[in-house]
Formats: sequence, structure tokens, C-alpha cells
Amino acid sequence: MIHTYKLDGMHCGSCVGRVQEALEAVPGVKKVAVSLDPQEAVVSMSGHIDTAELDRAVRKAGAYSLTDEVQVINTMGGHNQAKADVFTAPTAAALPLANSDLAEPSATTYKPLLIILAFLLGITTLVEIRMGTFDWMRAMSTFMAGFFLVFSFFKLLDISGFASSYRMYDIVAKAMPGYGFVYPFIELALGVAYLTQVNPLITNVVTLVVMGISMVGVVQSVINKRKIRCACLGSVFNLPMTTVTIVEDGLMIGMAALMLAMM
Repeated sequence: MIHTYKLDGMHCGSCVGRVQEALEAVPGVKKVAVSLDPQEAVVSMSGHIDTAELDRAVRKAGAYSLTDEVQVINTMGGHNQAKADVFTAPTAAALPLANSDLAEPSATTYKPLLIILAFLLGITTLVEIRMGTFDWMRAMSTFMAGFFLVFSFFKLLDISGFASSYRMYDIVAKAMPGYGFVYPFIELALGVAYLTQVNPLITNVVTLVVMGISMVGVVQSVINKRKIRCACLGSVFNLPMTTVTIVEDGLMIGMAALMLAMM
């Protein structure tokens, strides 16, 4: 059975993602398609689900509401074509509308990320030149210190916006929404630890665990081709989730693993 509902309170692709995830988590819901214009949700369900239950789920995701069942289609018997016409079409239409605020992946899109990378490489190079000899351990520690300090800074500029975006794909933040508010401080602490070189063993192990867990949600989103915002630079920049994010997390994991191996 397929039901179409009216939604209220959505403003962007991130809102659509949160509402869709909230509805998909309701027991009995098989598939969901949420569109931004018009604000509607097409829900395929295995059995009857009260509108109030769906509304409660949506409200838990943010300042949204679900009301007024617009249309019901019974997919039993010979009505499978109606199911395809009503459910599949909104699904195809919803994605472009829901993510129209996301920039298309390009060199221009990732300009902030590329500038930050160049900045970190430049600082690392200058430090090594100043020291007189090149040391891989020191260079990687300097680079990772800058990485975590810069990235945590952008996340902390709008921590609630970051937490909302991060919850859309991170496996821990999905289960514990509060983790999105803690994560920037974890990055900040790691940045300070790398900068001061306090207990490198523990610092690198924590980095492996934290970034490894983060990588899981990123890979899942990229494989599933979800058009959502990457929260790596918080909500300040409009970066789409792509393989670039995998490379970013993988770089930190690789450096931490290499430093552990070199100890």
C-alpha cells in the first residue's frame, strides 16, 4: 500500500534527507520518496501505519510535520502499475529537487578543500625546511595537527548545522545524535595532541578508530550514490559527498597507521 502525505518545515536537501531517514526507520515502512517542491512524502508500507506515528517520527528529526494524507493506492491485486506510476515517479523527481542546493562535483566545488590542502602542505614544508632535515614522523604530525585544527574550526563555526549534516551519514551519529556535537571537539583534541606530540601511540590509535568509523558512513553514502552534503568543513561550504571525502578520511587513516608502524 502506498500513501502520499503533505510535509511542512523543509528548506533544503539536508532537511529532505533527515525526513526521509526518519520515515524509513518507522517499522512497516518499505520505501520512502520525499520531495522538496511540493513538500510531500510518498510512503510504501507493508500494512497500515497511523499518520500520527509517522508525524512523530518526522518531528523527532527536526522542526518538521507530516499531515493530510493526500492519496492512497492499494497495490494488491492488479494495481501494481499504479504503484509504479505513483511511487517510482516521485522518487525519480525527488532527488534533483531535494538536492538542488548541492553543487556539482568539480575543481571549483572543491576549491576550499584544495586551498586548505595546499596551505597544510606549505606549512609542513616550511617547518621541515626550518628544522634543517626532513623527518617523516614530524612532517606527518605537523600535517595532521593542521588538518584536525582547521577542520574542527570550520565545524565549530556552526556546530548544530554540522551535527545535522553529519547525522545523515555517520553510523554513530545516526544512533546517537549527540555525537555530532562532540565530534568537532574530538578533532580539536587530536589536532592539539599532534601539535604537541603528546603520547603519539594513543593519539594515532584514537585517530585510526575515529576516522575508521567515520569512513564507514562515507563509503556507504558514496556506494549508494546518496546526494547529500559532506560535513567535513561543517555547514560553511556546500560540498557534495563523493570519493573525495573517502580520500580525505583515508589519508588520515593511512598516515596514522604509517606512524604507528614507524614507532
